[in-house]
Amino acid sequence: MHKMHNTPLGRVFDVFNHIVLILMGLVTFIPFVYVIAASFATEAEIAARPFFLVPETITTAAYDYIFSTNTFVRSIGVSVLVTVLGTLVSLLLTMSMAYPISRKNLLGRNIILNLVVFTMVFNGGMIPTYIVVRSLGLLDSLWALILPVAINPFYLIIVKSFFQNLPTELEEAARIDGCSDMGVFWRIVIPLSKPVIATFTLFYAVFYWNDFFNALLYISDSAKWPVQLLLQQLIMVANVDFGTMDTMLTDPPEESLKMAVVVVATLPILVFYPFLQKHFAKGILLGSVKG
Repeated sequence: MHKMHNTPLGRVFDVFNHIVLILMGLVTFIPFVYVIAASFATEAEIAARPFFLVPETITTAAYDYIFSTNTFVRSIGVSVLVTVLGTLVSLLLTMSMAYPISRKNLLGRNIILNLVVFTMVFNGGMIPTYIVVRSLGLLDSLWALILPVAINPFYLIIVKSFFQNLPTELEEAARIDGCSDMGVFWRIVIPLSKPVIATFTLFYAVFYWNDFFNALLYISDSAKWPVQLLLQQLIMVANVDFGTMDTMLTDPPEESLKMAVVVVATLPILVFYPFLQKHFAKGILLGSVKG
């Protein structure tokens, strides 16, 4: 393989691969740079220039506007609360369900697995789910954004496969020392599962942070809107009433305001992703070696 790269054809192939990868990177990176640039640009410049990477006149009017009201800061707080609480609940439920069904001696294991796979293909639909949420009294509650989507069946299957690949000798040794099933789970399995925990912490956190549709369905109180729903309303409606505070600007910048909200809503994921990235590929591969 090394000799192949030293041939003229191999070097041409390497150059071609680098060019393609660089172009693909620019295709994904440049739009985000434009969003950042537009968030600091004036409304006149956005209207006059369809595309730019550096604004001619830098202004923080959009950021001044969104942080001058309670509404945006409150929606950020709602998103943080839902993301943190939802991720913890989802991880706890996913891990605690995946471990028992990874044990082949569990009574009814195949039935449970078939039911999990069934939910990956079929679901009750929007209206029946709404009726269930309403019947449980979860409308206008932040739990409505967490409990209906607490367990992702695909993630559950991967975590189950990961648990199956753990050395059984460790569990047997723990049982000989007197550990119960819960003791084995918390003292042996969980410490060995850091890569998969980090991976699905990222997956669940990104899902909860980006989700706006469940909030659109179940939350009618605007004080409980997460930031993504606020952003969706801002983009769909030309003028959104962010509140009636005296410190608000009288003439909000519409286009740069949208860009600024996108930047602020995306920033937390960009900040935390590098800390979990090293576990990302490893956790997926460890959970997909065999089923």
